[in-house]
Amino acid sequence: MSKTASRWAFTTLLAAGAALASVPAWAQKEIVVGVQCDRVGPTQTVSTIMCPGFHDYIALVNSKGGIEGFKIRVVEIDNEYKVPPGVEGYERQKKEGAVSIALYGTPIVAALTQRLSEDKIPGTSPGFGTATGADGKRYPYSFPIAASYWSQGAMGVKFAKDKLGGSLKGKKIAYLFYDNPAGKEPLPILEDLAKSEGFELRTFAVPAPGVEMGAQVLDIAQRYRADFVIAHLFGRAPSVSIKELKRVGYPLSKVISFVWGSAEADIEAAGGFGVAEGYYTMQFAGVGTDYAVHKDIAAMYKAQGKGPPKEMASTVYYNRGVVWAAMHVVAMRNAIKAKGGAAPTGEDVKKGFEQVSAKDLEALGGVAPPLAITPEDHEGGGWVQVFQAKGGKLVKATEWTQAYRDVLKKHLEAEAKKAGG
Repeated sequence: MSKTASRWAFTTLLAAGAALASVPAWAQKEIVVGVQCDRVGPTQTVSTIMCPGFHDYIALVNSKGGIEGFKIRVVEIDNEYKVPPGVEGYERQKKEGAVSIALYGTPIVAALTQRLSEDKIPGTSPGFGTATGADGKRYPYSFPIAASYWSQGAMGVKFAKDKLGGSLKGKKIAYLFYDNPAGKEPLPILEDLAKSEGFELRTFAVPAPGVEMGAQVLDIAQRYRADFVIAHLFGRAPSVSIKELKRVGYPLSKVISFVWGSAEADIEAAGGFGVAEGYYTMQFAGVGTDYAVHKDIAAMYKAQGKGPPKEMASTVYYNRGVVWAAMHVVAMRNAIKAKGGAAPTGEDVKKGFEQVSAKDLEALGGVAPPLAITPEDHEGGGWVQVFQAKGGKLVKATEWTQAYRDVLKKHLEAEAKKAGG
């Protein structure tokens, strides 16, 4: 763990301790949630914004008295987007008494899935991890809680179909992806839909660290002549793809990115909104600051004599952190209520997650999707909104949407059958 991350975690624990010291000893009940972040690794551009959103929402809840008489203590570790620190950090969080853990990074999710079930601690992985984690019967303690890569792939095809006149027959779709397990995850869905919708699919892998893709983009634009591009890149790669596609003259209005290529920081790194004009991105949380929860957080900081945190301005990832934390809070509240006010276990919180619905998130002011998590569906329905870089900002292009749920269900059932056999 880096010195910076260590200081951050220590400061967080000090703040939590100070908050608890201000209440009577009899009232010092707490519930622990773990959160893993990447503050120094290859995806720090995401995590250094998303994790502060998570912390701010928990601080907001604590400032209003916590959950059913319990204060929430967050234990953060910096896994650097590496499996060994992620596994080690999980063990530390478990020893601290975490009843739920916000995981970070597809490789870390894969390494911890079995442990979560063995230890009966629910782990969340919004918008990443493995799509099969949506199957609550097969993976009872894994909670994607947002559109999986399968759902994002399906949405990419649906969006391309809508933009290309309602039919994909005879069309050419390029899939530009980061060449690792996360990047390859949507391929079964894309290949299945290529057959059923009658389009030609060609894949273009970008090797790590994803900052060299001139040859792939040139192939897409001038040799393959794709009718539409579905991009699944993360870290520093999305901004590179925007610049390269722009450089070769490919219209960005024919590009839709998965959720990790869609933040304000990606667009700024590509040269700004003028360069990225037309670029479409998927989101599993609303974009912008016109939501009730932002006003509440800003008011909390004002009461402390401070201005809003700088991370709040990077709304794509900050908002995801807020929604992420809010779902843990709802699950914990459900668990405490079910136990008549007693402290919940991880197993109790697991059942709490399986009752989370859009109604529970209404107080956020519309930033969360209309999801419904059930014992069978830990993804919550695979909802996304599409935004477009337009006129110097990200503008909503669709309402909350699902795509090809029947196809995804078929694949989940096939994977379960394969595992059972």
